[in-house]
Parts: sequence; C-alpha cells; structure tokens
Amino acid sequence: MPWRGLGGLALVSVILCADVSSALAQAQDNAARRSVTAVRLFDGESVALDARLDEPFWSRAVPAAEFTQIDPANGNPASERTEVRVVFDRDALYLGVTCFDSEPDRWIGWQLRRDERLFSDDSFTWAIDTFLDGRTGYLFEMNPSGMMADALMGVNGENREWDGIWNARARRSEIGWTLEIAIPFRTLNFTLDNDAWGINFQRVVARKNEQSIWNGWARNQGLRRMTSAGLLLGLRDVTQGHGLDIKPYGLISSLASPGRGQPAIATDADAGLDLFYNPTPLLRTMLTVNTDFAQTEVDQRQINLTRYSLFFPERRDFFLDGATFFDFASDSGDAGGSMFGPVARGNEERVIPFFSRRIGLSADATAQKIDFGSKVTGQAGAQDVGLLHVRTGEEHEFPSEDFTVARVKRRLLRQSYVGALYTRRDARLAGAAHTAGLDARLATSTFLGDQNLEGDGWLLYNNYPGIASGNAAFGVSLRYPNDLWNARTDATEVQENFDSAIGFVSRRAYRQYSQAIEFGPRPANHRYIRQVVVGARLDTMTDLHNGLLKRNIVVQPAQVQFHSQDSFRLTVFRRDERLDTPFRLTPSITLPVGAAYTSHRYRLFVSTANRRRLAVNGSIELGQFYSGTRADQTVGLALRARPGLFVFLTGQWNDVTLPEGHFVTRLYRIVGETHVSPFIAITNNIQYDSQSSVLGWQSRFRWIMTPGSDLYLVYTHNWRDDPLLDRFSTLDNRLASKILYTYRF
Repeated sequence: MPWRGLGGLALVSVILCADVSSALAQAQDNAARRSVTAVRLFDGESVALDARLDEPFWSRAVPAAEFTQIDPANGNPASERTEVRVVFDRDALYLGVTCFDSEPDRWIGWQLRRDERLFSDDSFTWAIDTFLDGRTGYLFEMNPSGMMADALMGVNGENREWDGIWNARARRSEIGWTLEIAIPFRTLNFTLDNDAWGINFQRVVARKNEQSIWNGWARNQGLRRMTSAGLLLGLRDVTQGHGLDIKPYGLISSLASPGRGQPAIATDADAGLDLFYNPTPLLRTMLTVNTDFAQTEVDQRQINLTRYSLFFPERRDFFLDGATFFDFASDSGDAGGSMFGPVARGNEERVIPFFSRRIGLSADATAQKIDFGSKVTGQAGAQDVGLLHVRTGEEHEFPSEDFTVARVKRRLLRQSYVGALYTRRDARLAGAAHTAGLDARLATSTFLGDQNLEGDGWLLYNNYPGIASGNAAFGVSLRYPNDLWNARTDATEVQENFDSAIGFVSRRAYRQYSQAIEFGPRPANHRYIRQVVVGARLDTMTDLHNGLLKRNIVVQPAQVQFHSQDSFRLTVFRRDERLDTPFRLTPSITLPVGAAYTSHRYRLFVSTANRRRLAVNGSIELGQFYSGTRADQTVGLALRARPGLFVFLTGQWNDVTLPEGHFVTRLYRIVGETHVSPFIAITNNIQYDSQSSVLGWQSRFRWIMTPGSDLYLVYTHNWRDDPLLDRFSTLDNRLASKILYTYRF
C-alpha cells in the first residue's frame, strides 16, 4: 500500500518543497524569533529556593514578558502579566517566574502530587529544546501550590512518565504567585558549544479559562511545537559534571498468595543498582542490575467488550527514561494531532513494533525478574539513537530471555526524518525472533504559509523460525493538523503472520483505510460558547483478498465547548462487521465466524469544568450491538476538598442483551489522594470489575526526600469475588518498602 502514481509523487513533492524552503529560511527565522538572555551569576552568588526573587541578580535579568492569548481572544495581549527571568551558573539553569494577578486571592491550585496533569489549575508551563532542532524537548509544569511535573517530548508524542531531577518552590502573595526553579545541567542533554536553545512559556488562568503564550500564539502552533519557540541565549561555560549518576536501591517485601496456593508469608530483602553515564553531552547510557519495580503504580482497569487485547501504558522508570527515542511512525497516534476530539483517530487497531511491557511482564501484569538491562539514548551527529538490551531471569513459569532493540533516526531538513528499527527476542531454547523496520516522516509548518502538513510511511518485517511469508506490515499516513480544519487519511496492511515479538499488534490479516475531517469554528464574541466542532470519520477494513470485514462511520454533529470550561459532545456511529473468527463475548456466549452485523449507536458525553470543587463527567451510549443491544453508561466524579486532598469516583456499566444471552458488566474505581506537600503523597486506589471478579487495593506512600531520592511504601491486596462462598477471599497481598538515592558526580 505504498503511495502509487502521480498523486503520491505530487504529495511528497509538496511536503518536500515546503520543508526545503523552510529549512533554507531557518537562519532568518532564528533571527526573527523572540529571545531572552540568561544572566550569569557572579562569583559568590547563589540561588536560595524560596520563590521570593529578592536576590540582586534577578533584577539584572531582562524578563521574557508580553504574553499573547491563545484562548479566548486569540492574538490579544494576556489579561494578566507574566514575567520570566533566566539566570545560570556553571552547574544549573534557574528561572524566576512572576505570575501577576489582579485578583490574587482567586488562584486555583488543587494539585500537589508530582507529575499529575493540571487540567483544573492555574499553571505555568515551559518547554526547552536544548538541541534547537524543533523535534524534541523537555516539558516542565508548575502551579501556585508548587506541584511539579515534567515530560520528554519526541517526534511521535510525549512521555509524561519521565522524572527529571530538578527542584522548585512556589509562593503566593498580594501581587499573584511566584516560582523559583533550579534545573541542573546534568538533567539535560545538550551541545556544549551551542549557546542558543529553543524555549517557550505558557500560562493558564483557570478561573478565566485563559491560555497565553510567550511565542507562537496561533492555534496551530502552541507550546509543544518547538519550531514555534523563542530563543534562550547566553549559555556559555557550563558543565554536566562527570556525567555520572549512581542510584542504588534497597527493598524489603512480604508476599502471601493464599488464593494462588501459597498461603505462607514470604519475606525478602533485596538490593539493586541503576547507573547513568553521559559519554558525551548528547548521549545518555543506563545500566540497571537486579531491577525491581515495587514502587510502580497499579494499572487502571478497563472493561473489554472487543475481540482484541487491551492496551495498558508502560509505567516502569527504566523503560520510560528516553522512551521517545524508540518511537516508530506506525503508532503516530495524534502526534501532530487531533485538536478537536476523538473523531480524528478512533481505530481499535494498533501496530507498535516495540512495546516495553512485553519485557518482564506477563499478559496479566505479573512481574518477572530482570537480571540486568542497559540502554543508550541521545544524539550522535545528525542521528537520534536508541539501543536497549535486557535479560530476564528464570522464575516460576517464566524462562530466561534476552531482548534487544536498536533504533536510529536521521534528521532531515527542519522537521523530517528517515529511520530504521531492529528488535530481537531470544528465548534461547525456542530460538530468536527478529523484527526490522524502516520509517520516514516528512513534515512542515509552512504549508500554504503557516499551516501544518505531515506525512508518514513505514514498513515492518519479522522473521520467525519456520515462517517464510505473510510476515510484513506497512502503512502510510497524511495529516493536516490545524486549527479551523483538521484532517487525516491513513492506509495500513498487516499480513497474517506478522508478529513483532516485543511489540503490540491488535489483530492481523487485514487492510485498513481511514479518513477523518473536523471543522471547529469559534463564534465571535459569543457570550457562552467558545468553540463548536463538527466532524466525520470513515474506517474501512478488508481481509487480504479485499473482502469487507468492517466499516465504521462516525459522525460528530455537535461538540460544544463553553467559556466556563463545561462541554458536551454528541456522536453517532454506524458499524458493519463480518466476523473472520469466532467472538467469545462471555464463557456462555460465542458469536459464530462468518456472521455479519450492522449496528447504529448514539453517544452523549457531558463534562463540567475541572476547576470546580466538585466536577462531574458522564456519558450514555445506546444502540445495537452485534445481534442485540447494549447500553453503556459511565460517570466520573472529582471532589476536591482542599489543595492536596481529593477523592475521584469512576463507574462504568454495560447492559448487553443478545438472542444468545444477557449479561451485565460493572467497573468501579475509587481513588483517594492526600498530599502533605509537593514532596509527600499518599494515594489509595480501589478497583473492582465484574469481568475478572477481582477487588484490588493499592496504597502507595511516596516521599521525595530530595529530587532523585525517594522512599516508597506500597501495600497491594487483591480479593476474588467467590460465588460459591458468597464473599471476597484473598488472592494475594504484598507489602514493599523501597528506598532509592541518587549520587551525582
């Protein structure tokens, strides 16, 4: 399904010509960018993190100011003034941020927990492109309560699970709120001989639903598009030290599994080591020995009424660090993205050639021992590189295996690349499975002057012992992700024997063609409505002989977003499907192969503003479902008693009635959070779903003693709903205490 004919050649030519012209103009663009100059501290000066900004050097720094609204009044000056000053010494970069507020007592800062999203709060966010390549970057975020979050930004998305080592303080006063931030240069990868970085700043005033930015206020630009960032100048004579971090850990755990035949309590003490070293300022190497992820948060359960495996994201630190360097174009998702909602990409099918949860975790998330792992990520010349090797230990029913992943992307022009990927899974006794892939992205932000246009192409091939054909997958994608109009088209083929051994592939033996378009006008000067979005999507799936398997038509006649942050969305679905395999919905209901179904469904989603003390969202979806009907209801409630004290309730109910039988599924989740400070948090997560009939509870205490050094206390307990005993009986429980400490050299 590669592009064929003159149409495909013309499309490639359009993107290449636009990107070449923008590349030729890069020097002029840099000269036209807004800039802020970092001021070097004098000998003897130091930053005391108290957010008062009263040291003399802050007054020497000329601030980045004059923010411009993205919303609601796009292009107008921000209603509240923001000033950002930057200073540095040999070891760290410091930001002093003043968020002036004409009503300083009306600040909103509910969240304190590290790395949470700030959908409800006032916030200040900044992004740094240390390589000045417009492709990757570091994202940081804070609110008036001092909550800290960070992420890595890559070509195919954002990795919010990354935890950088940095520190900050927040302070509220009669003028608004201030931040004082310290980011060690050792936390960042960058070129020492480049004294200009890309940088941008964004502020949200939650009570006004106002978003403003320092540079790139057009709605198809924004903070995360680093080609729209300004410049940070003046960074000279800085150091990353010896580039060596050593992080040992100690662990004490007790485990009992009476519901799995192991009633005795087993107590264990263990230790391990993570080592990080930068051989060059652009490359980061990692080594982990005897790794245990006892501190990892529990997965959020989902109800599965599809024929495919559910996708759960990676949560383990070792695999998350530098994860964006392993991204592949087949899972571009909404990177470039849907600005308007779920219509732009709604496929159940995913093709991810490297999915790190395949390493050291079974399908039901049972952990396997990891003897050691090593990783190299970063830049080497014009290449982005990623190399990973992990060996798992023989344990219980798990054999020892070796996993290897190699990824390289050659940067082209300003926003484009060509890349290659290789993965290997060696079960030793069973032989090794190999996967190789090529991908390319052509992208520009100057199409038709100031519009975004992106195109991807990719090819994957796997080699299994005894399989000689039908083991490839390939696809192309074209996206026009802009403000008023947002559109995309995709074509994918996955052959019957394709199986990336360290990947995630929803299904095989199909061809799929998808088109989507959205139109999102904003009524001028409307008293209540901020934006109205209408859109449609068509997905067509065939078998490899072009016989129709599935056709989805999705129409969104109305999505309305109000200035108050409340919203609602109405969606209509039509689905035609022919089953190419039997579909076992429940132990007693199996739909036969070859059966064909047409269904119409209707969904209403309503959400109130997250900034409120009590926020509610819910949906109801009704209509046909295979040979019968299905009613799907969800409700979510967030109660914010005070900053740092929350209760979140979630419920989902499915009532399915078919000629073959009737069943009901239920999912409940209660999450209670208590944040003593931005550095101490207790989270209790209680979940139950009727599909597994398991009630689970995880209580997780985290104390960030200093950035990079943490103490965890985690208790996990699972009960099975036993219909014979008419009660919940214990399956397993575990108590683990883990301490990690980072030494930097």
